[in-house]
Amino acid sequence: MTGFEIPVPDAEAEAEAVRRLDGLVKPVGALGRLEEVAAWLCAAHGEVPPRPLDDVRVVVFAGDHGVTAAESPAVSAYPREITAAMVRVFLAGDSGVSVLAGTVGARVRVRDIAVDDELAGVPAEVSEYKIRRGSGSIDVEDALLPGEAERAFEAGRAIADVEVDAGAELLIPGDMGIGNSTVAAALVAASTGLSGVEVAGTGTGVDAAGLSRKAAVIDAALTRAAGRAGEPFELLTALGSACAAATAGFLVQGAARGVPVLLDGVFSSAAALVAHDLAPGAANWWLAGHRSTEPAQAFALGKLGLVPLLDLGLRLGEGSGAVQAVPILRSARAVLAEMGSLADLDL
Repeated sequence: MTGFEIPVPDAEAEAEAVRRLDGLVKPVGALGRLEEVAAWLCAAHGEVPPRPLDDVRVVVFAGDHGVTAAESPAVSAYPREITAAMVRVFLAGDSGVSVLAGTVGARVRVRDIAVDDELAGVPAEVSEYKIRRGSGSIDVEDALLPGEAERAFEAGRAIADVEVDAGAELLIPGDMGIGNSTVAAALVAASTGLSGVEVAGTGTGVDAAGLSRKAAVIDAALTRAAGRAGEPFELLTALGSACAAATAGFLVQGAARGVPVLLDGVFSSAAALVAHDLAPGAANWWLAGHRSTEPAQAFALGKLGLVPLLDLGLRLGEGSGAVQAVPILRSARAVLAEMGSLADLDL
């Protein structure tokens, strides 16, 4: 599956933005990364100043992982049943990202891609794109069956289309799933040639013994899946998950629709590595919202050439870190839209 039609950001609009920024009532470059973001938004929108970012949408991709099954080595500080419970928390609007999104007027939607639960009583639309219940334990078996990664990827693309068709001006991929950071770290390790020890982080808060187990699980998964990292869907099948594949599809389709995307933490960054391999030009439409505490995220962003906008020591996931960067994008736009020009000064 290749040949995605990804639009190229408008270089002329970006150059015009830089010229206008240099002529504002400030020293050249004095607003630092705000100026970079302002020019990036102009390139994305094809106009100077860029359009307002009023309609921001967070989609939380939820799913479980075989590495958190009771018979597997403990790699998380929480049981896998938390995933299903959190779906209901998102729906109630009580989650961390729901509260934080409310402060910037962003909407939050949760999608059950692979939660290992029937989710009785949950609105049917939540599981409309469900691929399977859970995934295989990547240290001993493939995460997905043949064809499931492609199906999940297409589901992610369809989900992005739904949000863009409804008016989304900025997309944020969120994630929910006990074991997410282990799977994400495995994907990053396979994509970068690193080891489990180098990419494993504390995730939900495991102790030193848990971190050691996590690294060992990742190394076992890398050994089992050796040689399969070169093809994106093979990689997702061997070491990923349905929600990772769906997130990758979401990222690619956001770019294909010409809508800016703010990446969140380690899970969306790992999915972005795979998405980049499938559609290299898509990365031009992504910004890294924040730096999480997971080492794998830093390696993923380094390979993508993305520098996080914020560093708040966050490790919640859900899209919560990226949501905090929304005011930065809006401030960047305001600089171009509202600041005065040096040429207008009465000197």
